Amino acid sequence: MQPWKTLSKKTILEHSKYLVVENHRVALPDGRVIADWPWVITPDYINVVVETRDGTYLVFRQVKYGVGTTLAPVGGYIEPGEDPLAAAQRELLEETGYCAPEWISLGQYQEDGNRGVATAHLYLARGAEYLTARHADDLEEQELIELSRAGLEDALKSGEFKVLAWATNVALALLHLSDQG
Repeated sequence: MQPWKTLSKKTILEHSKYLVVENHRVALPDGRVIADWPWVITPDYINVVVETRDGTYLVFRQVKYGVGTTLAPVGGYIEPGEDPLAAAQRELLEETGYCAPEWISLGQYQEDGNRGVATAHLYLARGAEYLTARHADDLEEQELIELSRAGLEDALKSGEFKVLAWATNVALALLHLSDQG
């Protein structure tokens, strides 16, 4: 299989550092050319399932403009030039006041295989302990809650994580923990 080739790019919307839309002219392997292929650029981000030293899981109950009330793992944008793991560790401390000694990468995934968007870097942090007051700058109202493993599994199964990346992060973390016995 041959990849598509980008022949040219033109920015059609530069809304902010959070959203750029381009029009790509692309060539298919069979020689056909698509003149108007939309491409969306948003910042790469991290999500972290956090297991405390006591074996509970930290998640947020919050309201998101697009989905209403939802559960969410720790998450945030990766700053330009920042390593994804460093971003995950920074976000954990900022959003919860916790730090964790053990970090497991659960992979990185493209948000949309045909339109770009962002890359999600998913993690499981284990052995987290409270260190300091949180310093979150989120726009949404958030409530940090602790769930048991069964509670986390039930929340996933009942659709309480209403964003695909968040549900994926939780499911991958639970699979990893199941593999550990």
